[in-house]
Amino acid sequence: MPPEAARLEPVWREVTAVAGVDGAVYQLWVEESDDLNAYAAAGHIVGVTRFALEQLPSGQLAAVLAHELGHHAGGHAWSSLLSHWYGLPGRAAWRALRVVARSVVTPARCAVYLSTGVLLLAVGGLGSTAAAILYGLPLLLVFPYLSAAVGRRAELRADRHAAQLGFAPNLAEVFQTMHANRARSRRRTFAVGGERTQREPGSAHARLLSTHPDFPTRLHHLRGYL
Repeated sequence: MPPEAARLEPVWREVTAVAGVDGAVYQLWVEESDDLNAYAAAGHIVGVTRFALEQLPSGQLAAVLAHELGHHAGGHAWSSLLSHWYGLPGRAAWRALRVVARSVVTPARCAVYLSTGVLLLAVGGLGSTAAAILYGLPLLLVFPYLSAAVGRRAELRADRHAAQLGFAPNLAEVFQTMHANRARSRRRTFAVGGERTQREPGSAHARLLSTHPDFPTRLHHLRGYL
């Protein structure tokens, strides 16, 4: 038995036994990464990073696996995959809008944009273009925010699944460690970069597009299970 399997499979069997599910139907993957992370992917896949596998105590590793099992139990793996693909056009549209907004709009560029717009209207037809603007574009731009909100809700549900199985204390310890590591990383970034010229990860816009709630929020939802 490979060392990874010898470490991971007993913990996984413990989690699935508590949950009352057949753990053999899932595939366990190990990602070569120095980050503390794990994931649930479509196709009954549960993955952990090598750092999580080797550095987390067995209780905390079990809590992380119970969280990922919660994603599978809630059908989040497939919904996340579909949401990612359907959200690609919206994310591309937002990036294009930001590029246009940051560019210097000269009269020559205005003429080019106007000519291009008239050409598109002539080719596509006024009716179809108007329908796309009135209905398609707003939905396209809003979808990344809706998708992120659904993702945050799925994370909290997976946390609750792990907590209901009895892993809340260990899961809270993992979140506290990750929160402290992230705070130290931000301090190092600002110390090296000098002035805070870039948008901070904790900005309102970044939180709206984040697929994961912040750690204080997740810890708050775990309090009732501690």
